[in-house]
Amino acid sequence: MTKSRFTSEDGTLDRARRLRRDSTPAEKALWTMLRGSALGGHKFRRQQRLGPFVADFACQSARLVIEVDGDSHAAQIDYDARRTEFLAREGYRVLRFTNWDVMENVEGVCRVIAAALSGNPSPSHAAAPRGPLPLPQGERGA
Repeated sequence: MTKSRFTSEDGTLDRARRLRRDSTPAEKALWTMLRGSALGGHKFRRQQRLGPFVADFACQSARLVIEVDGDSHAAQIDYDARRTEFLAREGYRVLRFTNWDVMENVEGVCRVIAAALSGNPSPSHAAAPRGPLPLPQGERGA
């Protein structure tokens, strides 16, 4: 096993354990849908330590992180941006849902996660272009 760049003394291991023990109702609801490889056979871990951060849910094989954000996240936009940037550098995609999304529409949240796991783009977002973009055509004068 390769040596981690982060140590257990940085506090993230204890923090992850505490977060697992004190999960929010929305996190518990989503965990019931993700646990036991229930979503397309993909294994998720909850409150997973990833470097100096703790992800709510992580699927290592798909390099996918799921974040369930409560009201407190409105006050920590910069922290969330730094965490998302770090995870992207590590090769993870991050999906964010609000507590309300999970509590009111957990099946819809699971459909979005399943689409991300299958590599299908979201129907509400344009797919990333493949290959070089066409050059602009400018005005054609006579």
